[in-house]
Amino acid sequence: MTKSESPGKKSVVLTFDDGPSRLLPKFLDVLKQENVPAIFFWQTRLLHSKRPWQRVLDEGHIIGSHTVKHRNLVELTQEEQYEDIKSSIAAIEQITGSNVRFFRPPYGQFNADTLEVTDRLNVTPVMWKIASMDWELKNDPEQLIANVAENLEDGAVILLHELPQTLEALPALIAAIKERGYGFKLL
Repeated sequence: MTKSESPGKKSVVLTFDDGPSRLLPKFLDVLKQENVPAIFFWQTRLLHSKRPWQRVLDEGHIIGSHTVKHRNLVELTQEEQYEDIKSSIAAIEQITGSNVRFFRPPYGQFNADTLEVTDRLNVTPVMWKIASMDWELKNDPEQLIANVAENLEDGAVILLHELPQTLEALPALIAAIKERGYGFKLL
């Protein structure tokens, strides 16, 4: 899935990979201030009970799986993929008490085995339509914003990461998206 279809107002989906990071509370502050929902795809090796996962859910966001350790799934057997994704989902569900419905493969890399595994585990793979390239733009928040704003289309899923440069650019990014007539929604 790279787009979300819905009639009416043009909207996009913000997604954040590679958390939960220490910056998560600050990301949540910006999203709350702007009244923007998001989906967080987490590596469960980073998830522990002291991360503000409850706040994520209480504020209407979604937590999805991004595997346990961010290994490239195409380098794993189907059984290894199954164990990794299943373990990640189980950890999120055990800590949060909520069902995991969405999964994003690390590096956007997947194969037929991955699709069989996600089908068996009843999670929807979510890719992206727009990559912010935030992981490469530590010193260029304007380019990060342009990468998204210049490629907007209705229903697009936007790839972001829980990185300092993304946090710095997030308020201006949200403003640029709104200025182009888009709202925000979840899948």
